[in-house]
Amino acid sequence: MLTYPMDVAGLRRDLPICRVTDDLYIGAFVIFGDCELTQACASELLKRAPEYDYLITAESKGIPLAYEMARQNGDKKWMLARKGAKLYMRDVMSVEVKSITTAAVQKLFLDGNDAAMMRGKRILIVDDVISTGESLAALEALVNKAGGEIVGRMAILAEGDAQKRDDLIYLAKLPVFNAKGEVIG
Repeated sequence: MLTYPMDVAGLRRDLPICRVTDDLYIGAFVIFGDCELTQACASELLKRAPEYDYLITAESKGIPLAYEMARQNGDKKWMLARKGAKLYMRDVMSVEVKSITTAAVQKLFLDGNDAAMMRGKRILIVDDVISTGESLAALEALVNKAGGEIVGRMAILAEGDAQKRDDLIYLAKLPVFNAKGEVIG
């Protein structure tokens, strides 16, 4: 398997290169189970974070990052946009999202209690990797529906066109690849 060596937050990881289409491959960056990487990235992002009242991320790979950022910052609460509405959720809000790593259109759901807490508050959106910006746009739509004020957008890595965004704070660039594992963007 082809890999791409990546340095982020002072740590080195070899990312497996995975096929998205015949002409597009991505470096699979997964923080699940990597406590050292999650802690280091959370710390580095917090150094660059604007002042906020609550963090929000989308299920699922952003979960350990948002948790660790909130823990390190001493936050008592952070928000999660779920991939499916749960029985305990009330007055649920939803938006549709299409991601580069997901084959079908999905929905993100926000509990009405979290939405109420967001109203008039400064919200920081965080994720592990931002690529097309579709998941980010869905989170922005949820925050706007809830009446929150988006004060920043952060990710560990910016992939592809996300690297050109001037509204995104990130730690490192993640290129995209061809079938031979060569960087194409």
